[in-house]
Amino acid sequence: YNAGSIMIQHSVIFKLKHAKGSKAEKRFMEAVMRLASIPGVLNFKRFRQTSKKNTFDYGLVMEFESTMEYEAYNQHSEHQGFIRDYWMDGVDDFLEIDYEPLS
Repeated sequence: YNAGSIMIQHSVIFKLKHAKGSKAEKRFMEAVMRLASIPGVLNFKRFRQTSKKNTFDYGLVMEFESTMEYEAYNQHSEHQGFIRDYWMDGVDDFLEIDYEPLS
């Protein structure tokens, strides 16, 4: 097992406090897109949740080639600013899942 060579898939499923279609929701989702430009982020995708089996509204998925790149993303000023300026006040509930491929 070599932690430096694994691929990590980072998934966040969330429910916003903002009304659907509101300016606040639009600002939040525009800010989300800036996360895709942080170095190390691969295959960034946003999703609208369609299942009736849970109360979440949206999902984000991105991949990292290594735990080092994932940690650098978490500490990056753009990510930290997003958490401070948008996430803390805008998200009602969330689930975060980080996966590594099974060998």
